[in-house]
Amino acid sequence: MQLVLRDENQGPYLSRVLAYGRTEELLSNEQLGQIKAKAILMSLKFADKFYNKYKMHLLEEAAQDVIGIVSIGLMALSDQSQANAIRLLLTDDGVVKSFQKGWGMLTKVSQHRLHGKSVYGDVDKVLLDQVSSPPDCDEWQGWAYYQEALAEHNRQQSINALLAQFYIVGTFDPMDYINLESTLAEAVLYRIFFDGKKVRQDLKRRMARIELKDEWFNLEFIELQTKVALAELPNELADAIRLDLGKHFNAALLRTLHFSRSYQELAIQNASPERLERLEYKEGLIGLLGWPIYIDL
Repeated sequence: MQLVLRDENQGPYLSRVLAYGRTEELLSNEQLGQIKAKAILMSLKFADKFYNKYKMHLLEEAAQDVIGIVSIGLMALSDQSQANAIRLLLTDDGVVKSFQKGWGMLTKVSQHRLHGKSVYGDVDKVLLDQVSSPPDCDEWQGWAYYQEALAEHNRQQSINALLAQFYIVGTFDPMDYINLESTLAEAVLYRIFFDGKKVRQDLKRRMARIELKDEWFNLEFIELQTKVALAELPNELADAIRLDLGKHFNAALLRTLHFSRSYQELAIQNASPERLERLEYKEGLIGLLGWPIYIDL
């Protein structure tokens, strides 16, 4: 492995930190050599564990993977302070700790990305390719890609938490719940209709028997119901969900509530499933929020 010292604003974080250490005279040639030796050893171990059946001969690629993994771990452990990062790297296990931290971070955000087996076990191959970097890369975007993966992971975790909190235990198609805002809106809508009870996938079948109360049809009521639902969640999760909600969330949910009245009128008339679906399709093109998209068979 060749760790090239470049301008501090370029390249992977590990290279930038080493360049900073040399510029500020915080890192001697001997110390730099020791860090490189540890990084080379990490590359050999990484190649042996993950490439032995696939591409053991590509040690250079293993080294680039290690540089990327160590970089994101080092950024997290040092709070993106290069001075802190140098101090960590100068400890006996600084490189190893940074690698372990980075690997743990990638493992966490890969939980909902893995489709089948990955060459890297619990880490998504595409994500690792995005984080991986040669030491002389001019524009390393590994941290940005990790942040995107983390945001997606948090979104999926929030959806899972909403399902666990508000839905009756059952089997759900993940494709029905790919939008955090809609998942919360559906839970709020059900709870309005059924007095706070947990959600079942039976709204359309019960729609003709629901008493739609006039006091439900105003923004203040919808806003209150949304706040009540979020209050049942852990504060950290509720705050994350609030940030994800659009500014027209409550207005869109109120519009869906008005749509439910039109749907109910047809359901009471024993309209055919095809006619009900046409109504859903027409209104759905304009935009419904929280109306369940599953199909009753």
